[in-house]
Amino acid sequence: MTRMHVTYRIDATPMQIEARARALAIEQSVECPMGAVRDARVRDAVVGRVMDIVPAGENVFEARIGLALETVGDDAGQLLNMLFGNSSLQPDVRLEAVDWPDGLPALPGPRFGIDGVRERLGIPRGPIACSALKPQGMDVEALAALAYLQARAGIALIKDDHGLADPVSAPFARRVPAIQAAVARANAETGRRSVYAPNLNGGARKLQAQVQVCRDHGVGAVMMCPLLVGPSTMAEWVADGLDMPVLAHPALAGVGRIAPALLYGTLFRLFGADMVIFPNFGGRFADDARRCHAIAEAARAPLGALPPALPVPAGGLSPDRVPELVDFYGPDVALLIGGSLLAAEDPEAAMRHFVDAVEQQGRT
Repeated sequence: MTRMHVTYRIDATPMQIEARARALAIEQSVECPMGAVRDARVRDAVVGRVMDIVPAGENVFEARIGLALETVGDDAGQLLNMLFGNSSLQPDVRLEAVDWPDGLPALPGPRFGIDGVRERLGIPRGPIACSALKPQGMDVEALAALAYLQARAGIALIKDDHGLADPVSAPFARRVPAIQAAVARANAETGRRSVYAPNLNGGARKLQAQVQVCRDHGVGAVMMCPLLVGPSTMAEWVADGLDMPVLAHPALAGVGRIAPALLYGTLFRLFGADMVIFPNFGGRFADDARRCHAIAEAARAPLGALPPALPVPAGGLSPDRVPELVDFYGPDVALLIGGSLLAAEDPEAAMRHFVDAVEQQGRT
């Protein structure tokens, strides 16, 4: 019997927890009273099963529930739905973890993984310097000039800000060719392989046109926000042969009660992310060090036959933290620093300092 073992954290008293866990198992499987389930196969193979319940604090428990993998099929959005669709509406439940004893769902996973990303960047080992193009409102020429400076400084991965979609000031169809040309010019001058990752956004027609622009102009990677474009859309693009590494951005991820290590490190990776951005500790977000370490470990952990994804901590980082962060995350990491570089008195010098700090860690 093929099931995924899903752990939920439930607020309940000891007297309530068994009934609450059974109700959750039904809610996340057949979603109807058991009296309505008359088919013996459905009762045996599809109805969720409470496998165990363990205390996790005062009036808090972790319930492990077996859910039928057949209900997922090969759709990423449906996986998210079967894990937490209706239960996300219940404030006493949080989705904590998934184990796959009978195999993974038929989702693409990363096409490139850490090794493929490193090959594209020409960085065989050590941490990777990453930065963003911001702020919003800049025109195409200004964004291209900034990308040129970043590539000249040696920043390996240069991404659009996640808020940079298809604005009047810098429409995608004009912005991407100009920025890619600026990065290519800097690469020709330095001998490096800096890669630009534009932000893919919008519905099916817009995404089709945007991917074609990226292919026509030799773009080396793309960024997607899985919870904005949709998990199914992202996974379909990767499964259908998207020939560029995918950097996943966590926009909107905070609205649900899903453990970050599971969402960023496992689910985004199943959807096809080769690299996963997540909020770093000690910056402007509230994630603590333990949680951030768990995200990075999940992104790189064995997951069937899928390659590992590169963790990309971000949010309020500064160059002086590079040694600390590389020591904390290990060498398979990309450090995303944006605003602090641009706010420096000499942004170009700050970029070079950041790259020097990252590359020094790669040599130690």
